[in-house]
Amino acid sequence: MSVIAPDPVGSDRISRWILSGTRIVIGILWLTNAGWKTPPDFGRSTGSGLYRYTAFAVEHEVFPPFAFVVREIVIPNFTLFGWTVLLVEAALGSFLLLGLATRFWALVGVAQAVAITLSTLNAPGEWNWGYYMFIAIHLVLFATAAGRSWGLDGLLSPAWSSRDTKWTRLLLRWS
Repeated sequence: MSVIAPDPVGSDRISRWILSGTRIVIGILWLTNAGWKTPPDFGRSTGSGLYRYTAFAVEHEVFPPFAFVVREIVIPNFTLFGWTVLLVEAALGSFLLLGLATRFWALVGVAQAVAITLSTLNAPGEWNWGYYMFIAIHLVLFATAAGRSWGLDGLLSPAWSSRDTKWTRLLLRWS
């Protein structure tokens, strides 16, 4: 009696399409999300935009140490924080959209989604499960190496594999 091993996740055409589509949609989501983070003050002067949602971490505390960091470090340096968030989210969206270094950027997405969750989870009118799903989707992109399905990771990994350098090994791990 022989046992047939199941195909690995993402090995059939439908799975690859779904993984690629999910990666692309999440990339677009980050890019559009970065769009409302408007310089130069990111909503600080009007109490809106990124400033408003960041302030929720203090006003509607989820995790006291996180609220402390936001109150004592982030808010006093809000312009620098705003630029950092804008650049990270734009890069996150771009790299996921292209499927380049997808595992690395999926972990960045997890970290960013956790930070957003810790800022807004207890805010009025927020749907908690949306944040949990956002984290879970990034974990799926990481676990399945989603950029290897119709992304630059899949296109470039054979070239990276043929060269044994520190950078190509790092790129293979990140893909």
